[in-house]
Formats: sequence, C-alpha cells, structure tokens
Amino acid sequence: MSQDRKIRQQEREPAASSGISSTVLRKVLIAVAIIAVIAGIVMFTRKKQSNRMDAFARCLGEKGAKMYGAYWCPHCADQKKLFGASFKYAPYVECGIQGSRSTAQVCTDAAVKRYPTWTFADGARVEGEHPLDFLGQETGCPVP
Repeated sequence: MSQDRKIRQQEREPAASSGISSTVLRKVLIAVAIIAVIAGIVMFTRKKQSNRMDAFARCLGEKGAKMYGAYWCPHCADQKKLFGASFKYAPYVECGIQGSRSTAQVCTDAAVKRYPTWTFADGARVEGEHPLDFLGQETGCPVP
C-alpha cells in the first residue's frame, strides 16, 4: 500500500488509530443505554409493588387485624418476609422479651399460646403462617 493511501485511510478512521473504532464505541453506548432503561423499569415496578404492599399492611391494621409474634420464631420471620419492607406498616405485637424467657403482658392478656397468631376484628383467631390472600379475605383488604 502506498504511503499516500495509508495517510488517507488514517484520516477517514481517526478513532481506529487510538485502538477504539467508532462502531465499537457506539455499540457500548447503546448497551449502556439499554441497561439503564431496563434498570429504570425494574425500579419503577418494584416501587409500585412496594406502595401497594404498604397499603395492604396498613389496611390490615385499619380493619382490626393483629399479628402476635416473637423475634426468635422462625415461622414469624417467614410470615414477615411475605410483606417485605412493608412489614413495618403491619399490625404487629412483639411477644418475646429479649434477654428473658418471659412473654410480654399484652400477649399473655390476649391468651397467645403459639406464634404467629393472627386475631381479627370479628374475634376470629388463627395460629401459624398464612398467605396474604387469606389475610385479605379475612379483613376485606385488597391483596397486591
């Protein structure tokens, strides 16, 4: 290849001399943009779902439901996981007293024997883990 031809080729492809072609750079930018859009959609969807779960947890309390549980209870932990971060809005009564084998007086007064125990405004009471659909049916709260 002649010297003039090499110079003309280098002038047409200035990015190639730096080691990165413009096509590769363009592909990388497109990939980054696609990933950013997908991440935005996922975050928006999770936020929307979280807001609905917050409303469900609050509704349970408004309808008179209560969950009695203990910090050391694995079934209580599983029940809490169903709510995710929204559990902070759920009507929860802690029966375990850390550093003691005693039970909180409020739980003794409510005659709670097993954990978790759910009570409802109509006086109904169920023990054990229950799906959100069941809690929604008992209270009339719309399940997300």
